[in-house]
Amino acid sequence: MPGDEYRIMNKEFRNSKFNFAIRNSLVLRLSSLVFAALLVLSFVVWAGDTYPRERPSRKVFFDARKHQTNYAGPGREKRPPTDIKEVLIGYFGPSTLSHPEAGDMWCAACLAIEEANQSGGYKGLPFRLVAGWSDNPWGSGISKVVRMAYVDKVWAFIGGIDGPSTHLAEQVVAKARLSLLNPGCTDKTVNLANVPWMFSCLPGDHLQAPVLAGAISLHVGRKPFLLVSATDHDSHVFTVELNKSLTRQQIAPSYHFEFKHSGKDYTELVEKIVKVGAHALVVIAGAQDSARLISAVRKKGFTGCIFGGPSMGRRRFLEEAGQAAEGVIFPLLYIPGVTPGKSVILHEQYAGDSFEKKFISHFGNGPDYLAAHTYDAVNLLIAAIRKAGLNRVRIRDAVRELSPWAGVTGIVKWDALGGNSRTVRLGMVRAGRVISASGPHGLDEAKPRCSQR
Repeated sequence: MPGDEYRIMNKEFRNSKFNFAIRNSLVLRLSSLVFAALLVLSFVVWAGDTYPRERPSRKVFFDARKHQTNYAGPGREKRPPTDIKEVLIGYFGPSTLSHPEAGDMWCAACLAIEEANQSGGYKGLPFRLVAGWSDNPWGSGISKVVRMAYVDKVWAFIGGIDGPSTHLAEQVVAKARLSLLNPGCTDKTVNLANVPWMFSCLPGDHLQAPVLAGAISLHVGRKPFLLVSATDHDSHVFTVELNKSLTRQQIAPSYHFEFKHSGKDYTELVEKIVKVGAHALVVIAGAQDSARLISAVRKKGFTGCIFGGPSMGRRRFLEEAGQAAEGVIFPLLYIPGVTPGKSVILHEQYAGDSFEKKFISHFGNGPDYLAAHTYDAVNLLIAAIRKAGLNRVRIRDAVRELSPWAGVTGIVKWDALGGNSRTVRLGMVRAGRVISASGPHGLDEAKPRCSQR
């Protein structure tokens, strides 16, 4: 009957609706229990982490800046040749005495070779420099380095003269397995590549910048100062390190002006500097740019204190800046003419005075820090060759093992990456000469000039 079918369907519908309600109730109760259990578990975990046990640190990366990479490949077993008549050392830099940027470096290298040969050379064989250079190092310059390595078959390299040329030479020696002693670059990234053949004789920017920043903080304090930097590679990387160090000192320049390297007209820049009326000026640029800019701002009446980069210790800076260089403060990398026993801080045991006299006698002018470090680099390499013999890998080992080594610039002490970890101090110009700012007539006498406005 139709009525009976309707009653049966209605009953089934009521039963399914009842079952659905029961299922919903069970699901809700079960969800509540799960949530409560998770909540309790989270409190247990939190309570357990209140006093966490010490777990060993898991570092995915190691600090490459503290890792010393040694050469573990072949080569040490090779016997020295018996058919050579001279010992060749590669020199990547200009080989002309009159070169405005690197002439003194070549002079110092030649002087070191001459003295080594006068003392017997290597077992009676003379040392000889094989020079290669181009004013376009990344163009034809690299072919000169390759030729010295594979055609001339030099035993090691001295070079380059700045950051870019040193980076270039490093790429070749890493493949040729030749030691490279760098006397002209302070860019720390040269050594950060962790190439075991790379050695830098100059203390890096990361060692110089904190010293300079400390002097700025001490003598300028919270008074306004300006930072002016050139855009060339070496000036840029030093400025980066200086800004880091200034931040650590919790000071910052009022303005930071940048200008192109080797500019001829500084009129607009000088007007900006003088208009600001800052208490002090920090100039980070090459020797020539620094000299011209400082001379220009002094002529415009700027009487504040002037700080600068290591290039203010160059002979070219002193000659071009003249009287305007008086009192400038900068990181000191070499004190010309310091005799043993007369320095209160550096070089008690070094023959700096003897080197300077020989240099002046040979070339008619005094050496600066680049010439002195080139002289040390060649002498250190010669000492390594005499110790290791004519074997490229063993020469590299000897260069590393000779540290700490005493030169005319001070102690050469390699860090893990092959950089010179020697302590850097401040220098200044007094009466046309570079002197230590910590000795007599040093930084204390610079204070009155810093405060004149």
